[in-house]
Amino acid sequence: MDDQNKNLIFATALSFLVILVWFVMFPPPESPAVDPNAPVPSATQSVPAPVADSTADATTTQTAAPATEPDAPRLNIDTPSLQGTISLQGGRIDDLFLKNYRETIDPASDIVRLLAPVGSEAPYYALYGWAPGAGLTADQVPGSNTLWQIESGETLTPTSPITLSWDNGAGLIFRRELSVDEDFMFSVRQSVENTGASAVSLAPYGILARHGRPADLKKFFILHEGLIGMADGTLSEIKYDDVEEYPFNAREGAPAEVTQVTENGWIGFTDHYWMTTLIPASGNPFKSVSKFDPQRGIFQTETVQPTQTVEPGQTASADTRLFAGAKEWATIRAYQNEQGVDRFLDSIDWGWFFFLTKPIFAALHWLHAIIGNMGWAIIALTLLIKALVLPLAYKSYVSMAKMKELQPQMEKIKETAGDDRQKLQKEMMELYKREKVNPAAGCLPILLQIPIFFSLYKVIFVTLELRHAPWVAWIKDLSAPDTSSLYNLWGILPWAAPEPGSVLALIFIGILPLCLGVSMWLQQKLNPSPTDPTQKMIFAWMPWVFMFMLGSFASGLVIYWIANNVITFSQQYVIMRSHGHKPDVFGNILSSFKRKKPAPEPAPKATPKKK
Repeated sequence: MDDQNKNLIFATALSFLVILVWFVMFPPPESPAVDPNAPVPSATQSVPAPVADSTADATTTQTAAPATEPDAPRLNIDTPSLQGTISLQGGRIDDLFLKNYRETIDPASDIVRLLAPVGSEAPYYALYGWAPGAGLTADQVPGSNTLWQIESGETLTPTSPITLSWDNGAGLIFRRELSVDEDFMFSVRQSVENTGASAVSLAPYGILARHGRPADLKKFFILHEGLIGMADGTLSEIKYDDVEEYPFNAREGAPAEVTQVTENGWIGFTDHYWMTTLIPASGNPFKSVSKFDPQRGIFQTETVQPTQTVEPGQTASADTRLFAGAKEWATIRAYQNEQGVDRFLDSIDWGWFFFLTKPIFAALHWLHAIIGNMGWAIIALTLLIKALVLPLAYKSYVSMAKMKELQPQMEKIKETAGDDRQKLQKEMMELYKREKVNPAAGCLPILLQIPIFFSLYKVIFVTLELRHAPWVAWIKDLSAPDTSSLYNLWGILPWAAPEPGSVLALIFIGILPLCLGVSMWLQQKLNPSPTDPTQKMIFAWMPWVFMFMLGSFASGLVIYWIANNVITFSQQYVIMRSHGHKPDVFGNILSSFKRKKPAPEPAPKATPKKK
């Protein structure tokens, strides 16, 4: 096998390997069982940090109140984006739904639930309070089971905040003012009024607690799901597995990691499309904590602000925000640019190619705003990308056309050089230099295409804007594979297509993957088939192998690939004709179906007769 064949096989195998990498998906672990008991939040920066409770029996609470129950008093939340309730027991934000998002593309399906109270299948909630310092005991500060009173307000809306209050009976009156905007940001102001005779010290905190791992955890290596935080410009993405392996922190009383933030930061949990984040006021230092309770299977993030001393007759307060909602690019960008949430756009998982994924999505978002359809926006983005790389593509196609013109001279050099490889390489290099041809120029479009393909795949897979985004006819979700199937002749036959992810679904592909294979095959037919049998076989199979490999990819990515092939075909055809080479596409297609007749065997030499 000559070097040219080896290089071709290597490049083809590398291309297949690159695509196969994206199929790698690790099976999700089972969610840990949740024990119905847990300690109560109470701590300062100098003592163990607060710990979220599960059902917290009466013997472990400061107020001896019963565990949180479904019939505990509640306040409604009602905004254009959110609906839910707040439990007055503990003042928890623990029941939250996203109005504008549904579980499936079926308009009758349930809206997405983000937060859930203790006692539900997967408790997930936000909790605020004060950790006791000098002069206070745990039962003198509000805890997880404190029953708050409504001081003002009835329903939490963007125009009507609410205020909760609790009097500890020992000279301290605690208040919690809650407000919310029209998107996903809550503002929480905690205050304490000292009506007693002596000074007290206490530290405000916020907690996000998640009992067990999310049920729909994908564990896909290109997507981060787990804990996420920003600390003075440094982003941390921590997997649930890594949190479980934290070493025991004696001060926190649990496996934990503590970061001191001096100015700006936030911490919380991120899912594929949703996120909850604690955001202390900008410019204020705080302690950022992530921890895990192995006995109860509770993951927890905290922000603990500096301890405050409150003199008699004085009031102390602390402000923080809670983002609880969908990772909409425009909304998160507004919080970052207009409300000063430091690097909040990095809460979206842009990956290693962030220098490509960020501008690609920004362009896609801009095109979608103009066109109004994500599918057509992807095609428009493909045109834009091809226009940007056209100068390099032009040089590449010109070089390929010249290489075709030099084919007869190259064949002669091979004949004269014979088995002398050194002479062959030397004369080939002299030919390239004399004719000013770069044989590697044809690889430039492929080298450019790989990172762009990866980046667009990341954008389509990660960003919320393509979730349940329709294109045309049967394509109702650009983030999901093509739902049509050869199995039922793309809907003509009266039976259902195979289940996504099954072996039959991989074999009986949809219309989009089939169009992809045909577009790759037609692109090949711009040039005659290679004369070398090995090269000819590889080129013949490549479109169809890629067709099945990409068949289970997101429809949006397959649309991009088809559009890219069609544009590349058009560009290459025009450029080749402008340089005097007239591609015979139809003739090349016909020749690929013709069987080459085997060369006749030479007649046996006659043996001389013996005299």
